[in-house]
Amino acid sequence: MVQASTNMLTLEAFLELPETKPAREYIDGKIVDKPMPQGKHSILQRELSFVLTATFRAERTAQAFPELRCTFGGRSIVPDIAVFRTQRIPRESNGDIANLFNLHPDWTIEILSPNQSQTKVIRNILHCLNYGTDMGWLLDPEESCIFVYGANNSVQVFDEAQMILPVPEFAQAVQLTVSEIFDWLKV
Repeated sequence: MVQASTNMLTLEAFLELPETKPAREYIDGKIVDKPMPQGKHSILQRELSFVLTATFRAERTAQAFPELRCTFGGRSIVPDIAVFRTQRIPRESNGDIANLFNLHPDWTIEILSPNQSQTKVIRNILHCLNYGTDMGWLLDPEESCIFVYGANNSVQVFDEAQMILPVPEFAQAVQLTVSEIFDWLKV
C-alpha cells in the first residue's frame, strides 16, 4: 500500500481533491491509495453485488453499492461493497439517491487483493462497526475463506464449502455458502 502523502491533511481538504482510480481513502489524516482490483477481486465484487441487488430488489429492503465513498467518523473510505438499508440511503429533495454518503454502511464487504494490507482492511471494517455498521465481511480469495465481523466485535471464520454465511438481520433473504461465492472464480 502506497501512501500518497505523509503530511497531515484535513478531511475537508481531502474531500475537495478530485477522485482517482483506483480510489484513495482518508484515514488518520493521511491519504491511502487502494490497490487496483485484479481478476479475482473484480469477479467476486461484480457477482456479489449482482446477487445482493437481485435479492434486495423485490422487497426494496436495501441497496448494494460497489466502490461507494462513505465519509463518517473522521474517515472517508471506499468499501468494495457498501450495503445500505433503503430508509437510510441519502436522498435529494426530488427523491433521487444523493451522491454524497456521509454515513456508515449497514453492511460493509471487503475483498482482499494481492499485496493489500489485511490489517488496514480490518481496521476499516472495525471503524464501520464502531460507528453502527451491523456486520462486515472480509473475503480472502487466496485462502477461500470469509471472515465475518459482528457488531458485538465477534469474529467468525467461514472456510468450509457448505457453510452458510451469516448476514445482517435486514438481509435474511440472502442465503450464500462459502462455495457459492468462491465458485464464481471458476467460471
